[in-house]
Amino acid sequence: MDISVLQTFVEVMRLGSFAAVARERNIDPSSVSRAIAGLEEELGVRLFQRTTRQLSPTEAGIAYFERVEPLVEEMQQAINVVADVSGQVKGKLRVTVSVSFGLQCIVPLLSKFGTIYPDLTVDLLLTDTIVDLLTERIDVAVRLGLLADSTLVAQQLMPTCYFVCASPQYLKRWGQPKKPSDVGQHNCLLFPLAIFSSKWIFRDKNGIKSETSVRGNTIISSGLALQQCAIAGMGLALLPNWLIHKDLQTGKLVNVFPNYEVTATDFNTAAWLVYPSRAYVPLKVRVFIDFLKQNISR
Repeated sequence: MDISVLQTFVEVMRLGSFAAVARERNIDPSSVSRAIAGLEEELGVRLFQRTTRQLSPTEAGIAYFERVEPLVEEMQQAINVVADVSGQVKGKLRVTVSVSFGLQCIVPLLSKFGTIYPDLTVDLLLTDTIVDLLTERIDVAVRLGLLADSTLVAQQLMPTCYFVCASPQYLKRWGQPKKPSDVGQHNCLLFPLAIFSSKWIFRDKNGIKSETSVRGNTIISSGLALQQCAIAGMGLALLPNWLIHKDLQTGKLVNVFPNYEVTATDFNTAAWLVYPSRAYVPLKVRVFIDFLKQNISR
């Protein structure tokens, strides 16, 4: 039995439609349909119930998937091992990362990475949605903040921290806050999550914490957009070090509370490299992880 047909079946089960698999592979949906029809004919059972609006796995399809999926994974790993023996880094690497971190930290490095590994295709998915790595066939993800318990493997890429920042123009016009409680008297640029848009948490050099309520007339679901609004003098913003470190160096933005640590959630946050928990990590994933650690961590 052709492994590519089994891989197609597994992908259809994961994504739930012929069209979705076709889009992922950049092929015609009829090719996917024919592959599944051929598999059904070979097995002598119907794996999917088809209607004009819905594709549903049959009981036999579900049972077959439960047995075949781990076998397909093992076969793919075997293919990766054989390919990696040559030491050639090639194939397709699927990566997902949040939009702001991707544009700020990953995209500027793609040219350098492509020069080092010209035979490797990088398929970069920029999204602020948490993607299921197995369903979407993602090789590695970069995730920010605290990680939930998971069967995935995680390595820390870099610690992260946040700063309350503002442009020199804003501070000249409205004055610089002297203490955390003064933030409540200023217009704040907010991220549309309850934990980010309601309060900021400060910790002084003695480890004493305090919470300050925040308010503002600008709420944007993009760190990059909040950065630009802060530079334009629209208010105070709570932004991560990886996004604004150059702005602090050049003076476009000012760290309003240099004697405090600040967060909206937790002080122990980081950027993480996350990939499926497997006995064998493909060479293409290993070189990408090493590359990011060398070029971003520092």
